[in-house]
Amino acid sequence: MQVKETWNISEQQKPIDTGFGYTSTSYEVMNGVSLKGKNIIVTGGYSGIGLETVKRLHEAGAHLVLPVRSVDTVKELFGGFDDRIEIAYMDLLKPASIDAFAEQFISSGRPLHLLINNAGIMASPLMRDERGYEQQFATNHLGHYQLTVRLWDALKRSNGARVVNLSSMGHRYSDIRYDDPQFLTTPYEPWKAYGQSKTANVLFTLQLDSIGKEYGIRSYAVHPGRILETNLTKYIPKEQLDAILERMKADNNNSSAEIVKTMEQGAATTLFCATSRLLGNIGGVYCEDCNISEVLPIETDVMKMLNGVLPYAVDKDNAARLWELTYQLTGLTL
Repeated sequence: MQVKETWNISEQQKPIDTGFGYTSTSYEVMNGVSLKGKNIIVTGGYSGIGLETVKRLHEAGAHLVLPVRSVDTVKELFGGFDDRIEIAYMDLLKPASIDAFAEQFISSGRPLHLLINNAGIMASPLMRDERGYEQQFATNHLGHYQLTVRLWDALKRSNGARVVNLSSMGHRYSDIRYDDPQFLTTPYEPWKAYGQSKTANVLFTLQLDSIGKEYGIRSYAVHPGRILETNLTKYIPKEQLDAILERMKADNNNSSAEIVKTMEQGAATTLFCATSRLLGNIGGVYCEDCNISEVLPIETDVMKMLNGVLPYAVDKDNAARLWELTYQLTGLTL
């Protein structure tokens, strides 16, 4: 964990009056929102909060493109929907497939109004992609970085695009491990690897926004909340999940209903960041509960805190450093 005398944090990283909160749902956030004529790409849009997000965006009139690993299975899932949902192959662990997907969209000449980098994995056993990169970092960060860079021209075409990156309060488990991000020389720890990847999502958001705002492209990082009914928990034994929940309840004197969100509540902050006019002149921020998060002191017993972001995850210098590391790993930049 980095300790600095002065953190280089945006003045915009502080809560505003949004009218929404912890219990707000995807329906409430999208009430009265029209997205007719808007093109939107959502990764992981076929399950969990990704699916909930896609449903509400579709209801608002958007045209959605969903990159997936299993095209036939997902097409069957969306069989009852109209032609405003496209399904195409892509695997975040396979760089060539990301390039092919992005090129297909770019060649269509369409503007991309909204990119939601929603897909992810959590606390998985040690696995690596074809480049030898640790799987959580490769999926959650590197894959989405590559996708965003490859779609940059389409984002610029929209004259006012947004990029929403799904992060997590799990960023508190680890800053970026610059000395060994791939766990090549140190023992692998699933939660530290997950934490690093989620910190990367936030730092990527900061640097992307600083580059994109001159083109009208704004970026947001999202902690959706604690949602237990998703595939994200597939690598975590039920007894471990139960223990985590009980510890949170004990630390905060709360019931599980005040700690765990429903699927509709979990998608609300993503949709808020994707559509809210209140964020029109704001970007490069980490959000939760349909608002911009407060920054926690680094010395806080952070795992006991239900809300807030750690300084290292919203530090501009750290964001620039991660961007350089990512460029070295992928060979891609803007």
